Amino acid sequence: MLKDTHHSNLWQASAPPPPHTEPLSGNAVADVAIIGAGYTGLSAALHLAQAGLRPVVLEAREIGHGGSGRNVGLVNAGMWVMPEDLMETLGESWGMTLISALGQGPATVFDLIERHAIDCEAERNGTLHLAVGASGYVELGQRERQWQALGAPVTRLDPDAAARLIGSDAFAGALLDRRAGTIQPLAYARGLARAALELGAVVHTSTPVTGADHADGKWTLRTPSGTLTAPWVIVATNAYTGLERGFPFAAQSQELTMLPFFQVATAPLSSNVAGTILPERQGCWDTRAVMTSLRKDRAGRLIFGSVGALDGFARGTQEAFARRSLEHIFAGIEIPPFEHVWHGQIGMTGDALPKFHAYGPNAIGVNGFNGRGIAPGTVFGRAMARMIAYGEDMILPSAPIGKARFPRLRTRFYRAGSQALHFISGRI
Repeated sequence: MLKDTHHSNLWQASAPPPPHTEPLSGNAVADVAIIGAGYTGLSAALHLAQAGLRPVVLEAREIGHGGSGRNVGLVNAGMWVMPEDLMETLGESWGMTLISALGQGPATVFDLIERHAIDCEAERNGTLHLAVGASGYVELGQRERQWQALGAPVTRLDPDAAARLIGSDAFAGALLDRRAGTIQPLAYARGLARAALELGAVVHTSTPVTGADHADGKWTLRTPSGTLTAPWVIVATNAYTGLERGFPFAAQSQELTMLPFFQVATAPLSSNVAGTILPERQGCWDTRAVMTSLRKDRAGRLIFGSVGALDGFARGTQEAFARRSLEHIFAGIEIPPFEHVWHGQIGMTGDALPKFHAYGPNAIGVNGFNGRGIAPGTVFGRAMARMIAYGEDMILPSAPIGKARFPRLRTRFYRAGSQALHFISGRI
């Protein structure tokens, strides 16, 4: 489990309170048992309940405890992988199916927010992919060409146009994706849970799944305080799989390499300064191999993130790097003190694409969101719900569980390497 000692998560501090939930007690039944109360599990629960089925969600900790309550809050279209590379990996038919579904992902998210009146600071003004140097600008040109060939409203901005939207001339340009936007990520997860509960779904928190048996066409999931029996199971734990001892579907974690990611949030900017930085509130990330992210929340806080953890001495290094970076990007502006600092982890697959798995009879799940959890998690949850409720085809081909190469060693490398890079960055 990630150590959150001495961390202060902005999303926890600023989200509306979660709906009331309780641990599972006794023996319960459902049409579909869902493990994990993040975007995927809650979207599945919401859409299953809309279809008239009875979904029951089992969450080991609390709603949005994992990546859904720790991420940057960028509602992006598609995956990191460029469209042509995605189609080369999956083939044209599956590739176009996934590109179409995820290209519409932000619209799916924002439509749910509007339909269910989810209070989550939704901003539908696009996102900015920031070019670092000439090579970054060239890369964004490739992305623009590929997305425009598919009819997407994606435009590469020259340095001057980018500077007007960023409030800084520190970048060589940017790619504006008008499909995308930002949200308060934990507030969105809690809002999905509330909407699902209102439609008849059940959510049990503080209820880790410690065992599973399949007999007579039904699954029985065991927890410390009861059991849940259902003909279908959706596993929606992703990068937080197997954190509880005895988790029966933990094998999926073997295909993921965990990439730590930290964020800091300043005190609110003064109103005159806030109007000059990201004036249209686009969320940003850059083209560096060790990526950084940048955005504002509705209160005017600057939120900066990058690869790295906050354990031990790393915290001081990462906070110092964040401050140097912000002072470089927004030269001449006094950066307020940091009020919040927290981290999470991203589950990376070998080809940076998610995987759809069958874990047994009528036990399914999608694994490996590769840092793109909000829109894809919502879309995949809906797709699995429709598969169960209406027999629709899934939008990903089924694949066996893979095995990452030296995942623990690579995770340690990312942690140590990012700390070393951030220690020297801006100093030499």
